[in-house]
Amino acid sequence: MDTTLVLLKPDCVAGRKVGEVVKRFEEAGFQIRGAKMFAASAELLKGHYAHLIDKPFFPELEVFMQSTPVVALALAGDNAVERVRTIIGPTDSKKADKGTVRGDFGVDVMVNIVHASDSNENAAIELKRFFAPGELFDYAMGYRTKP
Repeated sequence: MDTTLVLLKPDCVAGRKVGEVVKRFEEAGFQIRGAKMFAASAELLKGHYAHLIDKPFFPELEVFMQSTPVVALALAGDNAVERVRTIIGPTDSKKADKGTVRGDFGVDVMVNIVHASDSNENAAIELKRFFAPGELFDYAMGYRTKP
């Protein structure tokens, strides 16, 4: 079983879609190993979006990501990364099919409801960035585990 990171972005939080999005993951059989709401600092966002810092839209992305709290989820399941990305749809909400999270609730490339890890390697890095040791749980095992 793999664990991946999902961030419920400001448009999800402000649009009161958190419960609906979480419900879709739970109905797909994912186990929530961790969940927390927080204000994203500039430092955290620069680390998370390091590959985008030089892009002209980065300042707008930073303002957007700090406009409301963000909810981080650690979701576990078989082929978690691939399955989560199928459920949410492509990054550009305009290209996402209805029935996907982004197709149903997203607006465009930035205002697209969620961020999800794109590989198992990035999931491991991102889980460590957003969850401290002891903040992830394995209910089947009944104890706290490391990411």
